[in-house]
Amino acid sequence: MTTGRPLKRESVVRAALVGGPMYDPLYESLPAFERQSGLKVEVVCHLPHPELNAYVKETFESGEADIDLLSTHTKYAPSQAQWLSPLEDAIPAGDVADLLAHPTELARIDGHLFQIPRNLDVRLLHYRRDLFEDAVAQKDFESVSGRSLRVPETWTELADVASFFARRNRGIRYGFLFPGRDSGLFGTFYEFLVSAGGHLFDESLRPAFASPAGVWAAGQIGELHNGRRTTPADLESWHYDEISASFRRGEAALVSDWPGSYHLYKDRATCEVWDRIGLALLPAGPAGERAAYAGCHSFAIPSSARNRPGGAALLRFLTSFEQQLGEARRGAIPCRASALRSIRAEAEADPSEGRRWQLLAETERFMIIPPRFAAYPSCEDAIWRSVQQAMLGRSTPEQAVRRAASEVERIVELHVTAR
Repeated sequence: MTTGRPLKRESVVRAALVGGPMYDPLYESLPAFERQSGLKVEVVCHLPHPELNAYVKETFESGEADIDLLSTHTKYAPSQAQWLSPLEDAIPAGDVADLLAHPTELARIDGHLFQIPRNLDVRLLHYRRDLFEDAVAQKDFESVSGRSLRVPETWTELADVASFFARRNRGIRYGFLFPGRDSGLFGTFYEFLVSAGGHLFDESLRPAFASPAGVWAAGQIGELHNGRRTTPADLESWHYDEISASFRRGEAALVSDWPGSYHLYKDRATCEVWDRIGLALLPAGPAGERAAYAGCHSFAIPSSARNRPGGAALLRFLTSFEQQLGEARRGAIPCRASALRSIRAEAEADPSEGRRWQLLAETERFMIIPPRFAAYPSCEDAIWRSVQQAMLGRSTPEQAVRRAASEVERIVELHVTAR
């Protein structure tokens, strides 16, 4: 990424990129792209996804967008489709054929490939292995609960364990961390909802979460934060990066996190407990089901791109086998079948890595993906904002899910009417 005297527009690729510790290492390869292509990359924005989505909406609605490559997500792209272009002419057929089937399906909108998936995101439970193996903690937990201390298999058990570690407070400030805002809080609610046997929408796209399962899900979030007090007091301001950093500082017993963050957990420079971390599947809910909120980060090319060939070249570079394998080595699940085969073969030499990839493969079996339609981001916002009120004890779980369902129903009706 360079600056200096003005260059001809066809020599510059302007990119709007999602930012954060999970995503930024990939961009370290941009100078290599510049050397190979002779193009210069100008990053016009580099923002966390909520802020990036707002920037995209404002910029494109103003009619002043000048972007050749855009970071997006398979759940957000349908709301941006009016500004995106199909990619069948820009991506070699061999590259498309190398993509995994599910990410490819998610990348299509109305049958056309509007984005190329970067990675497949599903969360795993991260826990402090040393805390669970501590003989004194095991004795204390059994004396107060009548049960053996173990990595929780259910969300109810997790609440008990998290509360125990938060109260015990031997170097631990928090029992279990989860995001208290934005899509992170929505995702936690969605996982709880489905694990309790609930559904987000019905077949007619009507909200279905104002149900006993939805009430339980909102109540469980409130119990973890406001009841058991296993989380930070100001959790409503914490997003993914904050909870990940807190766990890596050794402040928490358990956290759910994404594969793209795993390189930070393995590195002693970025994780004070790097040698004491265990991984497990997300717990099951009252219905005996596990559920893992999932989707794909991706790249797209706006229909208004002034340098479409340059945007396509950068897109192909960032999703190439080499870059996909590099991201996989940092922990992410690649969307190229060839890169996934390579990283799994490499992992065979390391039992802990092999175990992690096995857990990720198991998690893919119970992925949950919300419906993809243009008004979805507004629905997600309405849900997490209402659930947050239950989390903070400002409304009951029943009130929270009813209020959210009413708002979502209004949003969907407007969406259907506008089509």
